[in-house]
Amino acid sequence: MNEATERLLRARVRPTRRPVMRQRWDDLFFLHWEYDPAALQARLPNGLTVDCFEGKAHLGVVGFRMNAVRPAFLPALPWLSYFNELNVRTYVRDASGEPGVWFFSLDCDRAPAVAIARAGFGLPYEHAVMSFGPGLTQSCRRQGQKDTARYAWSAAGAAQVATPGSLTFHLAERYHFFSTKGGRLVRGQVHHAPYELSPAETAAWSDLPLRWDGFDVGGRAPDLAHCCQGVAIEAFSLTPAHA
Repeated sequence: MNEATERLLRARVRPTRRPVMRQRWDDLFFLHWEYDPAALQARLPNGLTVDCFEGKAHLGVVGFRMNAVRPAFLPALPWLSYFNELNVRTYVRDASGEPGVWFFSLDCDRAPAVAIARAGFGLPYEHAVMSFGPGLTQSCRRQGQKDTARYAWSAAGAAQVATPGSLTFHLAERYHFFSTKGGRLVRGQVHHAPYELSPAETAAWSDLPLRWDGFDVGGRAPDLAHCCQGVAIEAFSLTPAHA
């Protein structure tokens, strides 16, 4: 087992400190496109390096429902604790080699959640009009955009945890994220059971969120598509990242 796989596996271990938030991520889809590593690197802050798999970098669009989002010591609230999210991301390492996710954008349809995530975690959340359903469908129109991204998917095989060392494992097993706060590179961490992923058939997909963020995939379909029923999440406070 190589060092990269070992570090991803170690990130599964739950931190000993107390979580600051709890939530569920349900009905997820993961779409990935191969993308030029140099173009992604040019969009990263100092201290982060694109994390390639066999020399290839990936750009992802991930959508899901966020349920029962609340501080760790409080119950979930009607309306406020339930919303949709769709994020554009790539996969990175900091100067110490710690693997994680870098978000180019996170669209969300609940204004208080956008404000809290921007202020508390330094994440680039965007206001959007979104809907989920009927069935496994999601739509998203970012504030200031005229077109709507639409997705429809279904499981095309049995759900299973990704095999260590595989491309799916490299993309899915990410428990850290990086952001900048006060001009400094910071790292956040979540804990959940490993995703049980199925290959997904996509009756509808869109590259609009990529284009909103300045990326061009030439209109081609995703190279990889997966889905997951959901996981329970604990989120932990930010710590300094190695830059």
